[in-house]
Amino acid sequence: MPSPSVPSYRGRFAPSPTGELHFGSLLAAFGSWLLARHARGTWLVRVEDLDPPREIAGAAQRQLRTLSAFGLESDEAVLRQSERGDRYRAALERLLAQGLAFPCHCSRSDLAAVGGIHRRCVSASERLGRAPAIRLRVADGSVVTFQDRIRGAQSQDVAREVGDVVLRRADGYWAYQLAVVVDDAEQGITDIVRGADLLDSTPRQILLQRALGLPTPRYAHLPLVLGRDGRKLSKSDAALPVDPQRPLPALRAAWRALGQAPDALAGAASVPLLLTRAQTEFDPGRIASTPTVALAAMHNGDFIIAD
Repeated sequence: MPSPSVPSYRGRFAPSPTGELHFGSLLAAFGSWLLARHARGTWLVRVEDLDPPREIAGAAQRQLRTLSAFGLESDEAVLRQSERGDRYRAALERLLAQGLAFPCHCSRSDLAAVGGIHRRCVSASERLGRAPAIRLRVADGSVVTFQDRIRGAQSQDVAREVGDVVLRRADGYWAYQLAVVVDDAEQGITDIVRGADLLDSTPRQILLQRALGLPTPRYAHLPLVLGRDGRKLSKSDAALPVDPQRPLPALRAAWRALGQAPDALAGAASVPLLLTRAQTEFDPGRIASTPTVALAAMHNGDFIIAD
């Protein structure tokens, strides 16, 4: 009998429109694009605009224009999570009907004494005029293991370390964990490449995939860029936006942060030429398995990666 067909590689980059595209975001975008191209696969862009209170007006369009200036354009139409509430609602209703999700009136202050980890409802009563959150029911002993392409074997006891996972917030907004799982499945994503700051979210997403009967993609978590102050770049004073008018220096810095040989891109004087050469010279095995890389300095707006 013929073996079942193996889906072709489909990767994605999914920024949130809460600010301008900074160097850490560029590293994730470039890394995911390179791995998709290395596999002769498809690369998609998805706008994760689920949290209106945190969004900045016009940020999504500016992010897309910046990606375009860097030569990183989606191979298919850009998907926007703000337009997909019906899909998330259908998934949530399935989980509720199966007893795999439940309403919860616990607030953050209610759970402070247990480190924010929900194992049972501790709220004394339903809160007047306040809708409940909806949580995924995580059974005791829910240990998830998986093999990360960059970081190696990973394991997490989701019940003990995370607890019951919020799927819809009490304010009515969809939680990231539900939306990302539904969208990855619907877009046929086979490989998720993102920053190491999201490594901790992967086991709860795998649990949710299993609860919904969805396939589990392969995962690869790229090193996280730290600012000169040692903090995650998005929260650091070094988190200046990349300049769409000067894409080449930032792309070269991202290439080096991905562990690639700097000389491989020497002499590439245009974005198309640089990207063409990058596809030829890219070696996934050179990506560091360390969780972080650091910016040593910035000079005239250019990013310099520490040795």
